[in-house]
Amino acid sequence: MRGARLLASWAPGVTARRGAQVNGSLLNELYFGVHPHQSRLGLFGVPSRQFSGISGSLRNNLSLTSGLSTRQIDGSRFDIIRSQLLAHSRFFSSSQRSLESKPVNPPAKQAQTNNATAQDKEDEEIDKGFELSERGAQAAQVNLAAKLTKDGAGNKKAGFKEIWRLLLIARPEARKLGFAFFFLLISSSITMSVPFSIGKIMDAATKSSDEEGGGNLLFGLSVPMFYGALAGILTLGAAANYGRIVILRIVGERIVSRLRSKLFRNTFVQDAEFFDANRVGDLISRLGSDTIIVGKSITQNLSDGLRAAVSGAAGFGLMTYVSLKLSSVLLVLLPPIGLGAFFYGRAIRNLSRKIQRNLGTLTKIAEERLGNVKTSQSFAGEILEVNRYNNQVRKIFELGKRESLISATFFSSTGFMGNMTILALLYVGGGMVQSGGITIGELTSFLMYTAYAGSSMFGLSSFYSELMKGVGAASRLFELQDREPTISPTKGKKVESARGPIRFENVNFSYPTRPAVPIFKDLNFEIPQGKNVAIVGPSGGGKSTIASLLLRFYNTTEGRILIGGNDISEMNAKSLRRKIGVVAQEPVLFSGTIAENISYGRPRATRSEIIAAARKANCQFISDFPDGLDTQVGPRGAQLSGGQKQRIAIARALIKDPDILILDEATSALDAESETLVNSALAALLRGNNTTISIAHRLSTIKRSDTIIVLAPDGKVAEQGTYEELSSRPDGAFTKLMEWQISGGENTPANAPISPATEEKLWQLEKEEAEADVEDASSERDQQKK
Repeated sequence: MRGARLLASWAPGVTARRGAQVNGSLLNELYFGVHPHQSRLGLFGVPSRQFSGISGSLRNNLSLTSGLSTRQIDGSRFDIIRSQLLAHSRFFSSSQRSLESKPVNPPAKQAQTNNATAQDKEDEEIDKGFELSERGAQAAQVNLAAKLTKDGAGNKKAGFKEIWRLLLIARPEARKLGFAFFFLLISSSITMSVPFSIGKIMDAATKSSDEEGGGNLLFGLSVPMFYGALAGILTLGAAANYGRIVILRIVGERIVSRLRSKLFRNTFVQDAEFFDANRVGDLISRLGSDTIIVGKSITQNLSDGLRAAVSGAAGFGLMTYVSLKLSSVLLVLLPPIGLGAFFYGRAIRNLSRKIQRNLGTLTKIAEERLGNVKTSQSFAGEILEVNRYNNQVRKIFELGKRESLISATFFSSTGFMGNMTILALLYVGGGMVQSGGITIGELTSFLMYTAYAGSSMFGLSSFYSELMKGVGAASRLFELQDREPTISPTKGKKVESARGPIRFENVNFSYPTRPAVPIFKDLNFEIPQGKNVAIVGPSGGGKSTIASLLLRFYNTTEGRILIGGNDISEMNAKSLRRKIGVVAQEPVLFSGTIAENISYGRPRATRSEIIAAARKANCQFISDFPDGLDTQVGPRGAQLSGGQKQRIAIARALIKDPDILILDEATSALDAESETLVNSALAALLRGNNTTISIAHRLSTIKRSDTIIVLAPDGKVAEQGTYEELSSRPDGAFTKLMEWQISGGENTPANAPISPATEEKLWQLEKEEAEADVEDASSERDQQKK
């Protein structure tokens, strides 16, 4: 359906052609045998030259059908076309009689038969679609060795090693966590002493003053003193709990911050193969939500788990101390809860991994679509993108719903079992009180300890489930953290200078993710020091790949690249890149000021150096901004025009004073005047000192080069020489390439006339689009009625 929108300019002609099929017999008789050699079809599928013999009024009336609404379904559209044809029947009948009086010559009839056969073959070709070419078959052999797994750590099951490694993340904060654990012991001990105190208070309240333990003394203290001491102890417990929470929150934030910083650094030093194989949205999800889950899992969740463990152990110990008989009733509860907690934790871990994976996809969709919102709006694709986002949200919702159902089932069942246990304890304990086995206070203390122990069981279950979530998220982080880049930016010989000739010796190269698709085969050329070289070739011929290889984004498959006689594969990639300035065809600016973007390659550049580089790149437009160099460029330079961004990118490259300057059609976004000024500045600056490599399409850029290297489609050098030498060869690759560019590529298949079979396919797309629009309009009306 979207194809119909993109091809809307052909829709009227396609509609008209379909109308001709409805009244096919009339039009066939009317135009049969007239100008059979005409290839491009006009109104109603009839060659446009055939209209030359029809009156102007008829042509005008016929042309009305090309303006029909593309939102009408086929039946109504054809009825309108038919009615318009019948309205002009008087013109048709007279023309038809004149044509029928002429005999049909056999060659014309044979030509029509041949055309029909050719159209049938073309229909078959369109039905086949784009058959897989040899290059496509090679590209199907994908190498995703650098791709991170969806679930992390190769989707291994969580074991003790993974859990221990997760806990080791908090090792730098061990001392602070020790203080938190100490405060935890204090608060938990005080909390667990409350049921015992309440039991003694109830026993004292139910006894008379004559009985032992009765009267106005509690634990040897008077009642006011006892309650005062108890209030002091509870205050101490609250203070200890406050200290525990504060320490754990601070420690958790520090762990998350350190983890994010370490992961971002490790991600940023990865090679180009890594970013070719992985989605940015998934990486953002790992750096964002995964680190939060891990930080919470090893701080707050760990504290809650320890608190539950301490409370549970103390609770069961004190219950045994109060009544061993009642404690044995609880043994019935422990096995099913423990078994349920095991399966519950495993299910939660798997669901957590799926949720995090889908959150990464959601982040990717949002980042990609919002970053290109103008493109979506220009194609009226807002609803499409919203639906795409909502579909992913729906997947996450379904996973969250499954998690909530599993959690509800586990906690409700364990809660029910706990309530049944309380009833059993009341039944057995009540009998023991009547028989004098225990006192009312002891039964009360036991029931309170049971509640604490039950709460601890729930806490341990929650701790286990959150720990499994942390393990699931940590496995994704560990996978990213453990990956070593194929090309380390810090290993190798430090590059003091990148001056000297640049030589490609028998270079073979394929992109790591598409190893079966060769880009270069035995590529050989040399660029002398200080020369301005233009690299030209067909689209997809590997021009920009040469820049990527020089920057060591990739290593060659075979052969080597030398700069000044030194193999760049042995050089420190980071120091090499500092000696190379790059201006891409689509410049990328970062959020910040103009000055910050210009000095990106030299953060310590002075204000005067920034101004000098901006002037050399003809950034005079900076004077038109109120804040000058301190003007905010917006995300990706959204506040600037294409030409302004390009000139800032040129200034950013010039301020480095690079030994090698790579211009990937760097002046493509400039107007003629600015291009002339920038080119003259570049030529004056780089003449004789720096080596300039221009990946060129414009003839003006090619002409001013000292040497031109022409790449062939087979990945080799087709020609090399000066502009005068190459242009003097009429059958040379450079001459043919220039002739094709000057002609605008009119002889390419992309600009060939649209065949009848293609128009038929376009009409089918238009029909589907119209049906969809009608359904949308109907649903909107239904919603408005509701």
